[in-house]
Amino acid sequence: MLDEDGYFGENVANSYDETEADMFRPEAVDPAVGMLAELAGDGPALELGIGTGRVALPLAGRGVPVHGIDMSRAMVARLRAKPGADDISVTIGDFATTRVAGTFAVVYLVFNTINNLTTQDAQVACFRNAAAHLRPGGCFVVEVGVPDLRRLPPGQSAVPFRIGPAGWAFDTYDVATQAMSSHYVTIVDGRAEHSFTPFRYVWPAELDLMARLAGLRLRDRWESWSRAPFTGESRRHVSVWEKSAA
Repeated sequence: MLDEDGYFGENVANSYDETEADMFRPEAVDPAVGMLAELAGDGPALELGIGTGRVALPLAGRGVPVHGIDMSRAMVARLRAKPGADDISVTIGDFATTRVAGTFAVVYLVFNTINNLTTQDAQVACFRNAAAHLRPGGCFVVEVGVPDLRRLPPGQSAVPFRIGPAGWAFDTYDVATQAMSSHYVTIVDGRAEHSFTPFRYVWPAELDLMARLAGLRLRDRWESWSRAPFTGESRRHVSVWEKSAA
């Protein structure tokens, strides 16, 4: 059920850090923070979908001024309760359209957050919003998975990704609209509870076109934050688009 925070309300924020514990490990966080700090240089950074501060807090700890935009008050409340949060300013709003004061050396979206925008128009608006916040020569960075349609046999629309005694999870795809949803079935006191989050999957080439529409050009694309080469077998990518310095 949706609340005022959409699909990232209190029920998700309550356990987000524990549910996504692997993404909070140093081996997941440190390479991302290192690259973003390098791109920011002596300038500020803007995180779209700042959430509970998984990346923003250690980035601010490196001395990078960080501002965030997020629609979920519940997620931001978890961020506010953590050490170092006083150094980060956050604006509540839709990161595809919400503007904040100033310009930034780097704007970034991590961990598939671009897919939370469930229409192509919203994703295009996000690129334009990012570009509007960038200073000349600044970079927009997106980390997102490559659509995993090769796991989808003909005639099947669902792919499981977690199965266990306490519940299971699966993704559903509509290849005509690029709509997908992650579904979670949890066993609580012997009863099954179902929740889901809608997404829109997006291809690397489609993102490049969105960037061009926003006046950005592709500078780099890697498989991961460690800068492994992006290949036809890569399951995700970290892409960097640059705003003209002119």
